[in-house]
Amino acid sequence: MRIQLVDSSNRDHLLPLTFTRPVSELRCGILTIAEKYTRRGHAVGNETQSYLQRKYPSLAKADLAVDGGVCPTDEFLAAAEALTLGQSLCKGDTVIAWKGEKPADTSGSVCFEGPLNIVARPWDIWGLNAAELEADFDLITAGRTSAPIHETCTVIGDRIFLEEGAKATASILNTTSGAIYLAKDAEIMEGCVVRGGLALGAHSALKLGTKIYGATTLGPHCKVGGEVNNSVLIGYSNKGHDGFLGNSALGEWCNLGADTNNSNLKNNYDEVKAWSYVSKRFAKTGQQFCGLIMGDHSKSGINTMFNTGTVVGVSANVYGAGFPRNFIASFSWGGPQGTMEYKLDKALDTAHRMMQRRGLAVDDVEKEILQAVYEQTSEFRR
Repeated sequence: MRIQLVDSSNRDHLLPLTFTRPVSELRCGILTIAEKYTRRGHAVGNETQSYLQRKYPSLAKADLAVDGGVCPTDEFLAAAEALTLGQSLCKGDTVIAWKGEKPADTSGSVCFEGPLNIVARPWDIWGLNAAELEADFDLITAGRTSAPIHETCTVIGDRIFLEEGAKATASILNTTSGAIYLAKDAEIMEGCVVRGGLALGAHSALKLGTKIYGATTLGPHCKVGGEVNNSVLIGYSNKGHDGFLGNSALGEWCNLGADTNNSNLKNNYDEVKAWSYVSKRFAKTGQQFCGLIMGDHSKSGINTMFNTGTVVGVSANVYGAGFPRNFIASFSWGGPQGTMEYKLDKALDTAHRMMQRRGLAVDDVEKEILQAVYEQTSEFRR
C-alpha cells in the first residue's frame, strides 16, 4: 500500500521533538514509526508542517491515510486496508486511519478492537519502548541468523541478534527481560552490563563499563556511557561519559557533557508535571517516572543536573552549577543563573561542526527548518 502518515493534533503535544521532524520519524522500539511501515513493504509519505515537507515529502497519491503516531501491527494494517473510500477506522474516540477525506468525528467509523500502540505524548516514546522493541525485533530477525557473539561475553537467554559488523566483547548481556539487538557496525565495549531490552543502532557504541537497563533504544551513530534506564535517543546523539539518564527522550545531534544527570522520580513520589507547548504552562503528565525531554541540537555542559520532567527545546546550550529551570526554551544559552538568546547564526555554526564529524552538513533544507523553529519559538525566549 501507499500510506500517507499524517501529523494529528498530537504533534503539538510531542514538541519539542516534533519541531524538527514529523511524528512518524520518532523512534520507538528499534525502528522509527515510518520504518515500521516500510519494513512491511509499504511506501510512505508525510503530511506534516509546511517547513518540514521538503525533507519529508508527501505522497502525490496514497491508498490510505494513517495518524503518524500509530505503530502498525499486521492486524491493524489488514483492518485499514479493508476500508472502503469514505470510511475511517477509529481506536476509542480517535480516528486513526481513513480513505478519502478525514472525518470530523468517529461517527460511522469502524472500530479497531485489537491491541495498538500510539505515540501521542513524549513519555509514550519510552513508555511503549519495551513492547515496540520486542515487536520490531521479531519483524527484523524473523528467519535470519545472528552474526556470532564473541566468546568473552556472558549471554543470559537467547533473544539477541547481531547484524553484520556488530560486536560485543567481555560484557554481560541479559535478554531474559527483553531482546538485545545490535545493528550494523554497532559495538558494545568491554565491561558493559546490559539488562534488555536494548536496541543499539548502526555505528553506535556503548563505551567501557556502561550500565543499561531496558527498555533502552539508541538510534544510529550514538555514543553512550554511564548509566541509562528506559530511555530513547533518536540518533546522532551522545552521552559519552558517567552520569545517569532515565525515562528520557532525546532528539538528534544532542550532547550531554560529562557527569550530566537527570532526575526521573520526585522525592515525594508525586505525579510529574512537565512543560506543555499546547497550554503554554506546566501540566500534569500522569507519570510518576519522567526524566529529560530534549529537542535536536541541544547540549549540556559538564556536571549539569536536570530536575524531574525537564523539557529542553531545540538548539539550547545548558550549563552552570545548580538545577536549571524545568523548561529551557529553544535557542537559549545559559543555566540556573539565567539564559540569553542563542543567536541563529551561532547555533547553525555549532550544528555544522557537529554534523561535519559524521560526514553530514547543514544544507539549505536544514537551515530552513532551524530558522523556522527559531522564529516559531521566539515567544518562549522573552
